[in-house]
Amino acid sequence: MHCTAGMNKLTVREFMTAGPHTIGADQPIAAANRLMREHRIRHLPVLDGDRLVGILTSRDLQLIESLPGVDSLVMTVEEAMTPDPYTIGPDSSLEWVALEMAEHKYGSTVVVEDAKVVGVFTTGDALRALTELLGRSRRRHRRPSLPRVTS
Repeated sequence: MHCTAGMNKLTVREFMTAGPHTIGADQPIAAANRLMREHRIRHLPVLDGDRLVGILTSRDLQLIESLPGVDSLVMTVEEAMTPDPYTIGPDSSLEWVALEMAEHKYGSTVVVEDAKVVGVFTTGDALRALTELLGRSRRRHRRPSLPRVTS
């Protein structure tokens, strides 16, 4: 947990998926599909060199591959991706990011630090954070049991 002005500030860094798999914009969508299946991921940041240019989701792939005449060995990731994805820094407030994602119905956000992709924060990560925080709260508010008195 990171602290700001003496108060706990929960950040995305604590809950993001660090070091995410990425794919080049010029790669065929068949390669993206294989990578996503192998690693059981649904969000794939797309790079042009070292620069983030988009995001490809499993939903994007399902839609594209369902269209007639699409050759997944020929069509590139760049043609199927969503350009200019929502990005945040790793020290962004967890509460603020979750609110933004909910308001805009984003399934994920790419975490960028010093112009480099360092993570992905997904709705699954947000639910994991919620579960952990609720558990912390429950443990903090649990009253210790008193010893039994027998007569």
